[in-house]
Amino acid sequence: MPTQYPLHPHIVLLSNFTQFSPMLYLTGFPGLETVEHWIFIFFFLMYLVAISGNCFILIIIKTSPRLHTPMYYLLSFLAFTDLGLSVSTLPTTVGIFWFKSHGLYFGACQIQMFCIHSFSFMESSVLLVMSFDRFVAICYPLRYSVIITGQRVVRVGLIVILRGPVALLPIVLLLKAFPYCGAQVLSHSFCLHQEVIQLACTDTTFNNLYGLSLVVFTVMLDLVLIALSYGIILHTVARLASKEEQLRAFQTCTSHLCAVLVFFVPMMGLSLVHRFGKHAPPAVHLLMANVYLFVPPMLNPIIYSIKTKEIRHVISKLLG
Repeated sequence: MPTQYPLHPHIVLLSNFTQFSPMLYLTGFPGLETVEHWIFIFFFLMYLVAISGNCFILIIIKTSPRLHTPMYYLLSFLAFTDLGLSVSTLPTTVGIFWFKSHGLYFGACQIQMFCIHSFSFMESSVLLVMSFDRFVAICYPLRYSVIITGQRVVRVGLIVILRGPVALLPIVLLLKAFPYCGAQVLSHSFCLHQEVIQLACTDTTFNNLYGLSLVVFTVMLDLVLIALSYGIILHTVARLASKEEQLRAFQTCTSHLCAVLVFFVPMMGLSLVHRFGKHAPPAVHLLMANVYLFVPPMLNPIIYSIKTKEIRHVISKLLG
């Protein structure tokens, strides 16, 4: 339990749990309270790039008929999930770093953690569907237009995207039934399930096992299937006759591959820190959590704007 942070006056301390206080206490960067306004400027710039960039991607795809293709429908799904992830953390980040408001009602914490984890699962699912799109485009190019249709992409995308939030709902709702005691302090500026569950003064084996199973059968399974897709893609590309054909074929995957690395590398780093870095400095946990939640939504629109020729073409027409 993260008790190394200074306690807030509004925190309710319970020696033996009686009635759960509806308030939780979120933290910023301990020891840097005097410069939190400057930290917020840095976060504000990241939010500005993430929200404006993903809105820009959505608007470009919506208003450009030439981009109404399955690949760009998937990109719009990705931009939507990145936008949702940014908006999910925005209220508490602004409250802590700008208004010095650290208290959060438990119900609001439940809503925020549901949104954060849901959009994370959604992004993993979208990246998986995008990898299948690239797999078909490279390995079965003549059948691509038959297998990958706009209607099929939207249908499959919605099914895969909704699996995370639906599966996540029970363990988020169950948190309200647990008794809590001690200092109700979280070590981040947002609510995560793995932190809130540690504050419970009862057996939470079901939530822990359910949460672990959910991660294994969604995010980890997605990562394995994405890796398998790219293994087959690399094998197919290696069999092409010329280096130019190999390069041209693989260049169609570079944007998606960058998005996969930007999303899964920080997630794996955060998981390793939570599992094996219990004695690591709090700054390490804070850094990994912030990188995982803030960097992918900021970088993905930049990656696709730079790497995708059609989007660059639309941007150049708008600027020209």
